[in-house]
Amino acid sequence: MESTERALRAGGLDPAQVRRVIEGALTEDLGPDFLDVTSVATIPAGQTDTADLVARAGGVVAGLAVAAAVFELVGEVTGSDRTVEVSLAVHDGERVARGDVLATVTGPTRLLLTAERTALNLLCRLSGVATHTRAWADALAGTKAMVLDTRKTTPGLRALEKYAVRAGGGTNKRMGLHDVAMIKDNHKLAAGGIAPAFLRVREAFPDVPVQVEVDTVAEAVEAVEAGADFLLLDNMTPATLNEVVAAVGDRAELEATGGLTLDVAAAYAATGVDFLSVGALTHSSPILDIALDLRTG
Repeated sequence: MESTERALRAGGLDPAQVRRVIEGALTEDLGPDFLDVTSVATIPAGQTDTADLVARAGGVVAGLAVAAAVFELVGEVTGSDRTVEVSLAVHDGERVARGDVLATVTGPTRLLLTAERTALNLLCRLSGVATHTRAWADALAGTKAMVLDTRKTTPGLRALEKYAVRAGGGTNKRMGLHDVAMIKDNHKLAAGGIAPAFLRVREAFPDVPVQVEVDTVAEAVEAVEAGADFLLLDNMTPATLNEVVAAVGDRAELEATGGLTLDVAAAYAATGVDFLSVGALTHSSPILDIALDLRTG
């Protein structure tokens, strides 16, 4: 468990937060008594086996330490008096091919099969996000633009999904509403404009970074002149983005956002913006198919 916690921290994850996520997922699967009726009924208590986590498709892996934490926590909550040994064959962020063994787990067979689905649900989900993110990172290679995630994450899984974005070569934006101020159209409307909205945030939270969403070149210039040093350029065409880059120069970091797809990524990056934000990284990534194969013989 100690080595798993170190691995989670090394990835920027809080082990206690990861544990809470896993406990919730296990409760869904095992109920309040943490019971797998099928495994208890069919497998002798003393039986021990080895199983492999195997990629069923090619992609980028993420969440191996999270999966390891699932196996370890199942041993704890089910009262197993034997530990599970988890040996990783690859590292998060690595490309894997169909048939590759990602990790090997050895321990009580009941425990392995009880933990199987929860471990795979998390590992497949995070690896899917990392795989999708890597496609974007590859599409932006050779430009200064980087791909950003958003707050469009699965409730309860934000920290894990944002970790998967990092593993896939992307960059995290704000974690939530508490760490970065984001002045959007509704905030501008309620406050009476960009300048008053920016001033109010700066006065209330002088140390919090402030970002401003703009829809036109004129708004971009207005936001920079008000003091903003990070602009969200919402639903702009590459031609309009070129105008913003020319008007703003290096006075602010620029993020293109709104309905971006891989087939237009290069065109948007070529405008000179610093970031492309893609909500689909976390709200629409398909899983990477991974299975747990129990060894026989």
